[in-house]
Amino acid sequence: MPNCVRRACAAVLGLLFVNLTVSSWAAEPESLPNIVIIYADDLGYGDLGCYGGQPSVTPHLDQLAKQGARFTDFYAAQPVCSASRAALLTGCYPNRLSIVGALSPRQNYGLSHREMTLAQLLKQQNYATAIYGKWHLGHHVNFLPTTFGFDDYLGLPYSNDMSPAPEDSPGVPPKTQFPPLPLIDGTKVVATTPDQSQLTTQYTERAVKFIAEHRERPFLLYVPHSMPHVPIRVSDKFRNKTGQGLYADVIAEIDWSVGQILAALDQHQLAERTLVIFSSDNGPWKIYGNHGGSAGPLRESKGTVYEGGIRVPCLARWPGRIAAGTVIHEPAIMIDWFPTIAGLTGTKLPEQPIDGHDIWPLLTQPAAKNPHDAFFFYYRDGELQAMRLGSWKLLFPHDVGSVEGAELGRDGAPGKGVRRKIGLELYDLSNDLGEQHNLAESRPEIVATLQSRADQMREDLGDRLQGKTGKGVRTHEEFPAASP
Repeated sequence: MPNCVRRACAAVLGLLFVNLTVSSWAAEPESLPNIVIIYADDLGYGDLGCYGGQPSVTPHLDQLAKQGARFTDFYAAQPVCSASRAALLTGCYPNRLSIVGALSPRQNYGLSHREMTLAQLLKQQNYATAIYGKWHLGHHVNFLPTTFGFDDYLGLPYSNDMSPAPEDSPGVPPKTQFPPLPLIDGTKVVATTPDQSQLTTQYTERAVKFIAEHRERPFLLYVPHSMPHVPIRVSDKFRNKTGQGLYADVIAEIDWSVGQILAALDQHQLAERTLVIFSSDNGPWKIYGNHGGSAGPLRESKGTVYEGGIRVPCLARWPGRIAAGTVIHEPAIMIDWFPTIAGLTGTKLPEQPIDGHDIWPLLTQPAAKNPHDAFFFYYRDGELQAMRLGSWKLLFPHDVGSVEGAELGRDGAPGKGVRRKIGLELYDLSNDLGEQHNLAESRPEIVATLQSRADQMREDLGDRLQGKTGKGVRTHEEFPAASP
């Protein structure tokens, strides 16, 4: 055999050996991390002790922050339920998927099956997968989690207020347009108008059971709690426990749930093989007053692209891989978890474009910088309402429902909001976290730079405010199907 042929064969065999080695490493269960994502609903930036709240209410979450990493500048992709969840589970800006706002029981569409969810991503590596909690990406049986790669599901298909007003909520306007709220196990409705005070416990018990049953193989456990979205409810074991009101009791029960899940990981000696992530889908619903949370030093709340609506708590722990006590000031966004987990598990990203970036370096390298050129915040049917570049944040003219100057609600009844027009507003978040000093007129060069970047994104994802249709927008999926 000629030398050139021998060298070519050796090279091919060498590449084959490398590929087989990498593939076998990725397929070995003991080398693959478990992924646990705990997601609160409408939890505010200031609701946890480690973000300036009451430490006595969130000891387990505060300990989680001490054991791992805490982001100071972490963002939801949109300040509202369905869109934020679509972003987390696909790595895409929700406007790319045509999932905007909050889907209701009256709508006949959901996340497209052409999209790859985090569960389907990890199925490439034979992960066991489960979701216990709120889904909100389509309530028809065609759109439930079991059709998107999840092996097991228990939870509400949409928000817990999308039902007729409960009898124990005096002053809450009836929502007769909604059917009785279903609790779904797998694909079957197992209860209507369930006792919401038991939901946090039910989700937690199923999560702990799932960990025990799948401790011998890699797993994805997604626990998107229904609380503290109104109507807030708490079990008897936490009622009046904090002495700080019902909302604090609800947060304390979520903290207990986190503690139970962490204890289960410890019990089965899985902590050092598990990445645990805790976050919230958007900011607090402050219009509900004492039944809404705290945005801390941030302006406004859910439903707005001011920091109080889109900046959320985010914690990550993986003993031995993420240094204890890490604080990350670089900005990141919900769409980043998808490609980060793909990188950690050696799984192939979908062929369709996604928007997130791998932020593992932020979690492990002190000098790492965020991999995004800029962040774009959409809300309400494809309106590009704000963006961030470095420490600069630019808001584009739009209308918004505001709590500033609004009458806040009490004891479950919403207050009276106000609508106001937002102009072109520029803020330096490094010096003005509360977004109080509009610098648009004094820094026109910064405005021009951000406007240019926004125009580039509009070509891709469109902007209803400017009547632009994006070239990269994909459609959601519709079915003429009956509810389960």
